Amino acid sequence: MVSSRRCPVRRSWSRQRRSPHPRDANDDIRVVGQASNGQESVTLSARLNPDVILMDVRMPELDGIAATRRILGAYYPAAHVPRILMLTTFDIDDYVYDALQAGASGFLLKDALPEELVHAVRVVAAGDALLSPSITRRMIAQFATQKPQPRERFAAVLADLTEREREVLVLLGKGYSNSEIGGELFIAEQTVKTHVGKVLAKVGVRDRVPAVIFAYDAGLAEPAS
Repeated sequence: MVSSRRCPVRRSWSRQRRSPHPRDANDDIRVVGQASNGQESVTLSARLNPDVILMDVRMPELDGIAATRRILGAYYPAAHVPRILMLTTFDIDDYVYDALQAGASGFLLKDALPEELVHAVRVVAAGDALLSPSITRRMIAQFATQKPQPRERFAAVLADLTEREREVLVLLGKGYSNSEIGGELFIAEQTVKTHVGKVLAKVGVRDRVPAVIFAYDAGLAEPAS
């Protein structure tokens, strides 16, 4: 589902669907609805129950962050929960931290190429997060002096992590990809994936985006010098 009042992503999707190459037909992806404002996106998501929502950060009536909170807050844990990709401009700003806290699974540029859009939808639909290391690092640096770090309440969770899992969480907080974590710790990428899965389970989050926030709030991630 696409939620945006004016979004080049719509045009990109149309071009991608008209691709002459069979392998680019993307029959596994279907747009089930389009909303022009935040309130409409909340209403449509409840009715259509989409797998992925492309949500514009800035929309009339109800902004994308507030709409994300309402959409994700309306689902019980056992129900089908949509994955939300925030549509944003190149300049990452104050919306980033709040959007991730609201439960967004990542960010996509509004002028993304058709193939980038398709890749993003598939990545998020598969349960992974779409957040580049550069965005993660900028987010941490920007909010380090603005957000509180109530570290005491994270002590029990941190105590449950093994030494290796803690190392992985620290690197997740720094915005490292799986391959970068593997290179830093001298372990195979598949091993990294196993550790990341265990970290997410112990932290109690579904993907690496809230894990990054957890690492930052717990004091494990610090802004780059």
